[in-house]
Amino acid sequence: MSAKAKVETTAGNKPESASIVLTFDNNDHARALFGQFEQNLTLIENRLGLDVRSRGNRVSISGDPTAAEQARRALDFLYEQLQKGGKDPEAADVQGAMRMAIAADDQLQLPTMDGKNKIAAAQIATRKKTILARTPNQDRYMRAMERCELVFGVGPAGTGKTYLAVAHAAMLLERGHVERIVLSRPAVEAGERLGFLPGDMKEKVDPYLRPLYDALYDMIPGDQVERAIGAGVIEIAPLAFMRGRTLSNAAVILDEAQNTTSMQMKMFLTRLGENGRMIVTGDPSQVDLPHGEKSGLIEALNVLEDVEGITKVRFKDADVVRHPLVAKIVTAYDEAHGAYEQAPRGNYPRRREKDGK
Repeated sequence: MSAKAKVETTAGNKPESASIVLTFDNNDHARALFGQFEQNLTLIENRLGLDVRSRGNRVSISGDPTAAEQARRALDFLYEQLQKGGKDPEAADVQGAMRMAIAADDQLQLPTMDGKNKIAAAQIATRKKTILARTPNQDRYMRAMERCELVFGVGPAGTGKTYLAVAHAAMLLERGHVERIVLSRPAVEAGERLGFLPGDMKEKVDPYLRPLYDALYDMIPGDQVERAIGAGVIEIAPLAFMRGRTLSNAAVILDEAQNTTSMQMKMFLTRLGENGRMIVTGDPSQVDLPHGEKSGLIEALNVLEDVEGITKVRFKDADVVRHPLVAKIVTAYDEAHGAYEQAPRGNYPRRREKDGK
């Protein structure tokens, strides 16, 4: 528990129930923790099937012992972030804390707990904001980026693959671990033939690279982003521009990698230079390549399966951190077309063509 929270545990009326009382000594932090009209406590109550009530700076949690302990972990984690100067928790923060608290019960798969029975979520800290892991796989992904030179993050939309990769690259740049950031993705929608679009090359490719820009501006003040792009410290370019280069002292991200061909993926991976970090993200279930064209991402996941020094993190629909409906949509499509994470190694299903073939 947090250093400034007290816990009292008593036996419930029924053998299968438990009661936990948390006392927080900072009233302002307690109010922020509970949320407006205690909406954060209501989220926890509904998600874990508990009876959660507050009075002043105290919270009583009653119900299933396992769920009650998970609620305690989540509240304690959020309170500790407030003590460290973090922002007031929102619904997404509360939901993320609950995911991590639940995952902490499976110590064989995820080391989310420290020696004091507290959640130890991975984090990325940039000058503009600090991001905490909100799901077990986000935790694995963030820790993998810290220790590995080449990381694959694959899974459905809304799991934070690209956002966290850009955040990690921004952190490396701020700390001086790399000298530049290179962000790329294949402009498959236009077949990488961009001449028909109006404007100069930057204006032609910007629509395809917009998600990368959005993530950058979330991590780095806008004026600094513009200066860094102008100075070549941050480079954003379509994949076709990577050929023939060696990317040393750089954090390199390839987004939407499922839309690379086999040759493009091999070309990109072999750009890694001295003191380089490379992160490849994509969703193998959403390949937009012409029918019959093999996805370079799917092939790479197979070919590089046993290569030491490469880490692959596979996200699932449970890791979706966007609107709750997004996770339900992903699940519905997976059930209809075959969940890619349950397919044989690398044998991901293609998205069906419009003609139904």
